[in-house]
Amino acid sequence: MRKINPAYIEELKQTINTSPYPSHMSMRLESVDYDKAEMVLDTGRQHLQPFGIVHGGVFATLIDTATFWAGFLRIPEDAGLVNVDLKLNYLKSVTDQKLRAFGLVLRPGRTVSYAEAKVYDESGDLVAHGTSSLLVLPGKGLPSRAKKFLD
Repeated sequence: MRKINPAYIEELKQTINTSPYPSHMSMRLESVDYDKAEMVLDTGRQHLQPFGIVHGGVFATLIDTATFWAGFLRIPEDAGLVNVDLKLNYLKSVTDQKLRAFGLVLRPGRTVSYAEAKVYDESGDLVAHGTSSLLVLPGKGLPSRAKKFLD
């Protein structure tokens, strides 16, 4: 495996964590490496459905995002990535608290990879689980000042 440039990781985290949707969701990329990523989401009133619990779409967003970034570092520098399916299970209701999602690539591939994510609440209980297939998109790379790989 090629060595990832630490400057690229820091730029990637800055780009993700200040982009509109993650900011809107109060979500951030904590860490990313080959085949794994950790997302954190600070829930608030805007994440609750009418019954006062975190909306299922919040868990879907976390799982979608954690699986995506778990698969991202394996793809070529000039390529992009997209989730083509998302399957998830809601395991426990959650009220206003911090959520952590851990994405893990189970089967990497050149064009399609398969990943899972587990979401935990602040007490360490598993609250949601999901899987996703990820499709590599040649020519759709993320602009960066830093090179992705160290040669």
